[in-house]
Formats: sequence, C-alpha cells, structure tokens
Amino acid sequence: MGRVTERRRVVRLRDGAVSERADTLVAEEPLEIRLNGRPLAVTMRTPGDDFALAAGFLVSEGVLARPDELATIVYCAGATEQADGTTRNSYNVVDVRLAPGVPVPDITLERNVYTTSSCGLCGKASLDAVRTTARWPLGDGALRVAPGVLAGLPDRLRAAQRVFDRTGGLHAAGLFSPTGELLDLCEDVGRHNAVDKLVGRALTQGRLPLSGTVLLVSGRASFELAQKAVMAGVPVLAAVSAPSSLAVDLAAETGLTLVGFLRGTSMNVYAGGHRVALERAEPVPHGDSR
Repeated sequence: MGRVTERRRVVRLRDGAVSERADTLVAEEPLEIRLNGRPLAVTMRTPGDDFALAAGFLVSEGVLARPDELATIVYCAGATEQADGTTRNSYNVVDVRLAPGVPVPDITLERNVYTTSSCGLCGKASLDAVRTTARWPLGDGALRVAPGVLAGLPDRLRAAQRVFDRTGGLHAAGLFSPTGELLDLCEDVGRHNAVDKLVGRALTQGRLPLSGTVLLVSGRASFELAQKAVMAGVPVLAAVSAPSSLAVDLAAETGLTLVGFLRGTSMNVYAGGHRVALERAEPVPHGDSR
C-alpha cells in the first residue's frame, strides 16, 4: 500500500547558509472510488484508511447510512510498472459493493467526479439537496458545549497529529465529546478526506448518527464540510479558520451549529448558537459606576 510520508532532497537556506538535506513530505496519491464496479469519483488523498474514506464519501453522498447497507469494500487491480520491469498493485482503486436491496442513486451511473485535495465536490450539491437527503434531522437535541471546552479543542487536536509533526503538511479532523474528550482523529492532505475517514469509521462501527459529538477541522469550514457534518448527523462543526457564506447558509437551514475562527478563547458562532452555553455579560445599570 502507499506510504503516508515520503523523503525528498531539498536545498535549505537559513540565515544565508546553504545546505542540502532530506525532508519528509506528506504523500499524495489518487484514489478511484467505484460503486458496484462502476467508476464514481477520484480524489487526491494521503494513503491510509482508504476503505473508511470511501465509506465516508458515500455517507456524504446519501448512499450509505447504516453498516448493514455496506456489503464489501475491496482494493481492485491497479498495477504500476516498477523500475525492474515488474508490476505491483498501486492500491489506488477501491470498489464498494452495496448490500442487496440498497438502491444505487442515478448520479453514480451518469457522472464521474474528480475531487482535489483542496475543494472536494465544488458546486455539486445545493442547500435543498442536502436538506432533503439528510437521514438524521439535527433538531434542537440536548447537546450543549461550553465555550471553554471549544477553546481547548484545537490544542488537543494538534497534540494528537502524529504525521503533522513530521511533515507540517496535513489537515486534521477530530471528533470530540461535549466535554472535550478526543474520540477519533484522522489526518489527510485534503480536509474533506480527513472528515470522510472519520465518518467512514463511524459507519462501519455502527456509530452513526454522530449526534453526541463535536467535529473540529483544522482549516476553513467550506460548504462541503458542513454538508458532510449534516449528513453524518453531527450537530456542531467548529473550524480554526473562516467559514464560507454557503456553509453558514447550510448551517442555518439545517440547524447545524457552526463555529469559526476558533483560536484561543476567541471564536465566532455563525449559526446554531443555542448549542453553545454562552454567558452574556449583563448590562450595567444606568448610573452604576461598576
């Protein structure tokens, strides 16, 4: 199988001094996802957890929601020629087989989607499509998260990123409990792939919907990431950077709590503020010198 990291020679400049050294880079390779033997999508990803990635992708597409809807996921032949003339399986093609009776949506028969490590399914979905295909309406629920808990999540996520320490080039997605316990974490060159890997693991372990969790992503909160959270039943999505306008619209439409610019004790709550246990400062009475 593909390696998570690779070594390359680089020329290093530091304070005018020039040296040559080996540097560790995050690996990026294509993964073709097939559904019942037919091509569905190609994504650029960091090798590892490929089956979870494919399963999570199909959750976000509305194809899968329960582990019994999934029959098998296998690697297909994807041979590449080696320098010595031999061939080996590249492990860059997976085939997902649905259980008997699980409907195959029309989109899988008519399109081939190319997704990059930065944008995913850009422009493919709409607000109405997500709202109508989500299996688990978010509703109000009982989940509440204290701002202090949210403030501590980025440091906990960063501390658990093993590959980032070696490369500095990976996104991360982490699932947390409402009290801040790290439940699961995935790293990938693409932030949408990291989320798919988390969701795919949850699917195969029978943990969907993720109604009692907070999803934290290491970059911005795009429409696609908000979509993936909604489709997995995640009620709170937090990001260390900015959300897009469409992500905010989707959160407002579906009841998703969306937090952005989560840095230190500062954050912006863009939608679903009822799940954040806010303590607003009481207005000072007129004439009070406090």
